[in-house]
Amino acid sequence: MTSSTVASGPPGRPAQPNLVFRQLRGKRSPAEFAAAIRRAAREIGERVGCDARYIGRVESGEIRCPNYAYERVFLHMFPGRTLTDLGFAPRSSVRGRRARAGGGTPEPGDPYDPHHPYDTHDNHEESDVLRRAFMTGGGATVAAASLGPLGLALDAAAAQRPVRRAGAGEAGALEDTVRRIRLLDDRHGADGLYRRAAAPLRAAYALLDAGATRQTTTDRLAAGAGELALSVGWLAHDSGRFADARSHYAEALATARTAGDAALEAHAFCNTAFLARDAGRPREAVRAAQAAQRVARSLGSDRLLALLALREAGGWAGLGDRAACARALARARSLHERGPSDADPEWMSFYGDAELEGLEAQCWSALGAWARAARHARRAAGLQDAHFTRNTALYCAELADDLARDGRPDEAAAAGRRVLGLLEEVQSSRVHTMLAGTARVLLPHRRAPGVAEFLDRHAALRRTG
Repeated sequence: MTSSTVASGPPGRPAQPNLVFRQLRGKRSPAEFAAAIRRAAREIGERVGCDARYIGRVESGEIRCPNYAYERVFLHMFPGRTLTDLGFAPRSSVRGRRARAGGGTPEPGDPYDPHHPYDTHDNHEESDVLRRAFMTGGGATVAAASLGPLGLALDAAAAQRPVRRAGAGEAGALEDTVRRIRLLDDRHGADGLYRRAAAPLRAAYALLDAGATRQTTTDRLAAGAGELALSVGWLAHDSGRFADARSHYAEALATARTAGDAALEAHAFCNTAFLARDAGRPREAVRAAQAAQRVARSLGSDRLLALLALREAGGWAGLGDRAACARALARARSLHERGPSDADPEWMSFYGDAELEGLEAQCWSALGAWARAARHARRAAGLQDAHFTRNTALYCAELADDLARDGRPDEAAAAGRRVLGLLEEVQSSRVHTMLAGTARVLLPHRRAPGVAEFLDRHAALRRTG
């Protein structure tokens, strides 16, 4: 088990920002830099759960020295440099700080305490427990055991006992649960996760209802519960349970409105727009995307506004309004080209050049412009970070379908075979549905190169699935 090495310094002295590390990030957003760190870790066989919040904690000086796994990754990314060259304190200066007079002490129950059993970034043993619980049906008991303070709330709710007032530890565990569910979804898709994620969601709202001693903790609980509702809603959405998804998104929107949380409200409208498009309600998709843009203008994130413009474009495409769709796409590209910023929400770690191309492909496909859609889908598949296995499968499935409908069965079959390979890791009803549609289009072209192999492998998958 590993953990981030953290020291806050003597009481009353603020942490010193790590300006070197901030300079190394350059123009990349914290989420993009975190993705680069995860890629570098995979290159050397390390496993780190780096995210935008971790980057923020390093840059603020809250993490004075990383653990050994991160050290190996950073030295791989920046060869020839030492930890001190990267702006960190020597490891010897942060060891034993609890015993030294003047050493910083993490807040009791803080999940970032390196001695806390629910460290949020590198507790791979816990990650494996969570993965097994969510993917193989460990049930509420296993989920509770793996979620630390959040699991205690789940146990109390199940036993109909009063849930104790929440502190920073519970808020941190809730935030970590959201991240872990999103990571599992990125890698494996939603189908195996949805029902297992319902228990943590109940626990989150039990904590919110119990209240907290500090307003800052209450705000974190509300944001965390709302984000978890959106994550669970997305799992329902991606696995074809549209009614459940709509309910969860509405719950998140209500939480955002009650808490006065504009960022959460924009996220809820964003997901609602996406769901409305997929559920065949394109005008609602346009309205929800436009509402999200009105809320998001005050948040300072051009990348968020770009994504919301893409959501609006999807609605216009569903309505068959090519001109309005093209205008929204142009606005999205213009906003996207302004680049990432520190204001980009953490949940947008999936968004980048690949997602922009993928969503544009879906718009042209809905408008029947198959060749144009295929060009964008091919770019999306080529640009996608390997960490996002589900999205890679999605873009390849979009490409296969566009090529099939554009009269290129051999190319469609090749893209379809790639999807079939990815489905060994991914459980997504959306991808399966798209692939089934492609197979129907290709049936009359069985004699084209590679088509018979694709159709036979797809049929075998459906029989075993």
